[in-house]
Amino acid sequence: MIRDLVFVALALLAVVPAIWVVSSRNIVHAGFALLFTLLGVAGLYAFLGADFLAVTQLMVYVGGVLVLILFTVMMTHVPAAGKRRHGLDRLVPPAVFAAAVFGVLYKVITGVNWQATAVPSKATTAEIGTHLMTTYIFPFEYVSIVLLGAMIGAAILIRERRATDDDEDNREAQA
Repeated sequence: MIRDLVFVALALLAVVPAIWVVSSRNIVHAGFALLFTLLGVAGLYAFLGADFLAVTQLMVYVGGVLVLILFTVMMTHVPAAGKRRHGLDRLVPPAVFAAAVFGVLYKVITGVNWQATAVPSKATTAEIGTHLMTTYIFPFEYVSIVLLGAMIGAAILIRERRATDDDEDNREAQA
């Protein structure tokens, strides 16, 4: 009974903010709703015994991708939207796509034999960590150096762009 309530709570934590993400007009609000959706998914991974996936979800998506999205949105100047479509023609394509996705999901769910036996899960984090720091150390370090270079390059580009924008603002103020 308690396990069912925990699952339902985590599922709601994943689904309700996801609806907020797709229905929000403010991209910052959608980003923060995405945070709760990703936390709910990480909770579901932990609940199902996939400890490595839960930690990876938190570190990569919540800690990296979501922060990158929010900083990118907050650092860029987004011009006001031009002509927007209103009415039914704006809603028909997403509705058709959603119906197709739900049709495929229904076919998969009804076509699977759900009579499975429960196998106790075993923690895989230690084994994955050992392989990552021994067998796959070179690719791991290479990727970290490439990502560090990308971050430094992005910081330099933003700094140069801000300096150029500030120079233009000063010229306009003097004129």
